[in-house]
Amino acid sequence: MATPKGKVSKARRDSRRSAHWKLSLPGIAKCARCGKMKLMHRVCKACGYYDGEQVIKVEEEAK
Repeated sequence: MATPKGKVSKARRDSRRSAHWKLSLPGIAKCARCGKMKLMHRVCKACGYYDGEQVIKVEEEAK
């Protein structure tokens, strides 16, 4: 049975474990239709289009 050769300090132990909790940024891309930034593989909130088809109807703001 394998046994540790020496004590592992708390700093070394915790720094090794810290890599498992890294956060990643969400995938953001420009909408092909209106040019606004949107999450990948989701309907654009500005124009309501996904993959070239209108999925939701979006009312334009009154100017």
